[in-house]
Amino acid sequence: MRIGLLTEGGYPYVGGEGGVWCDRLVRGLDIHEFDVYAFSTGQAQEDAGWVELPPQVARVRTAPLWTAEEDGVVHGRRARRRFTEHYGELAAALCTAAEPGTAAEPRTAEADRFANALHGLAELARDEGGLVAALRSERAVRALERACRAPGARRTARDARVPDLLAVADHLERALRPLSLDWYEEDGLGAVDLCHAASGGVAALPGLLAHHFFGVPLLVTEYGVRLRTHYLTRPDASPAVRSLLAAFHGLLTAETYRAASFLVPGNAHARRWQERCGADRAKLRTIHPGMDATPFAHVGEDAGGDRDKPEQRDPRTLVWIGRVEPAKDLVSLLHAFAEVRAAEPGTRLRIVGRPSGPEGEAYLGHCRALAAQLFPDEADGPHAVGQNPVSFEQLGGPGAESTADVHAGGTVTVLSSVVEGFPAGLIEAMFCGRATVSTDVGAVVEVIGGTGLVVPPRNPRALAEACVSLLRDPERRARLGAAARARALELFSVEQNVAAFHSLYLETVARTPVRRPVLGGAGDPLPFAAPAEAHVPGHWTEPTPRAVPTWAAETPEPLMEPVAEPVTETVR
Repeated sequence: MRIGLLTEGGYPYVGGEGGVWCDRLVRGLDIHEFDVYAFSTGQAQEDAGWVELPPQVARVRTAPLWTAEEDGVVHGRRARRRFTEHYGELAAALCTAAEPGTAAEPRTAEADRFANALHGLAELARDEGGLVAALRSERAVRALERACRAPGARRTARDARVPDLLAVADHLERALRPLSLDWYEEDGLGAVDLCHAASGGVAALPGLLAHHFFGVPLLVTEYGVRLRTHYLTRPDASPAVRSLLAAFHGLLTAETYRAASFLVPGNAHARRWQERCGADRAKLRTIHPGMDATPFAHVGEDAGGDRDKPEQRDPRTLVWIGRVEPAKDLVSLLHAFAEVRAAEPGTRLRIVGRPSGPEGEAYLGHCRALAAQLFPDEADGPHAVGQNPVSFEQLGGPGAESTADVHAGGTVTVLSSVVEGFPAGLIEAMFCGRATVSTDVGAVVEVIGGTGLVVPPRNPRALAEACVSLLRDPERRARLGAAARARALELFSVEQNVAAFHSLYLETVARTPVRRPVLGGAGDPLPFAAPAEAHVPGHWTEPTPRAVPTWAAETPEPLMEPVAEPVTETVR
């Protein structure tokens, strides 16, 4: 099978969102061939280069989303008229669509209007060679202004001023840059058997167009729902800008969900968001992210060893590990630890992680000051130096060489977040066989199941009581840790992730009609020329080899041609 893998800011670049799981997926499905179509998000990402690609990656084509040079395309009068018509229809759909977050019919007139306009712009770009100059022109801004002033437009759209219109037009130009690419040809995305978008939003747009032009089935994976991100960003923008951009991304998401054969959320939290954004439940297939359990195997095996063997870890140490930022709510964790220390003197707390940006740096400084205030240095005597029971560390430092080493040095792992998506750090603790105490946010309950304690967020007392109960009960810790490790190995390993996608690929192609009919000598399609087993990996349709004496056997020709070196093409 030939898979077109669509990414935005991730694979095959060294640094990027979703690059790790895409690499594991491609390497695990070595029976298929992959064409990678990737968007880069910045010059630094392009300078960092790519990861080492396996031989099953036959082609890589890249395009920058962060910049677009003038393509030199000059539209004639007819092309300009077509652009104004389609862009005006798209803008009108944005101005009349339902407000984000309100209940709407599964398929509205605005959704059809948006889809027709988007496909019309794609066909124009394919016919004329690109839309870069047109999307940046004054004609686009004036079409957007007419749509905002037209009868029936929402009040927020009617209130848009010139700076708002320029901001929205600039955003639309960046979001619609994939329309101008030359990927939508018979030897490009038209040649793949399946498009797999590693995220929603702009990354899925080439797959949406391949489905429109060639009928290629589309599979969309969302470990974090992009539409939710758009709803939560741009807090400083005006109401008109926020409303119009939310309408654009909402309609684009709805069209992507409609065209996709299957939607793959990574957890129940993302699944609920997809359903709220209009996804058909019949298309949803939850596949949890696959994580490599190998680095944690030695810690997990030691944790599940002989019950009579004394623990090698410190039974009085709590561990927190992750990115230091306000959403992790370390302030509540420190206040909870103060109550833990009052109930169990001698307990320590290790906070291991790097700050996330300037905001994270400031938050880390605040947490250090709070820890110094809550836990003044303790000393055994007047001439001894005290030591704070809370330590702030970073991976790679003394005692924290790796994540597995951090978990190996503690007995209970704590998560105190108020906002969380898919808690990968908890799964690492589960691989290590550690009991966990977590706040009920995001997909935490789905991941933990019944193998850990869950408390409400922003509740230091409940967090402290749960930690104390595990510190005082080593048998319960051992039971929960063993159950957590078994659950993680069953549900969150790389092997289960690869096997689930392999089955979904086969199911998707099996439901897709043959797109390239076999023609007879007279040029007429031959019925039943493509047997059902042609969709199954392997050479099931090869004729049975004729028996040949060994002395007369010739050197057999290989059944499969050797996989060529990846073809690299960069679009500027």
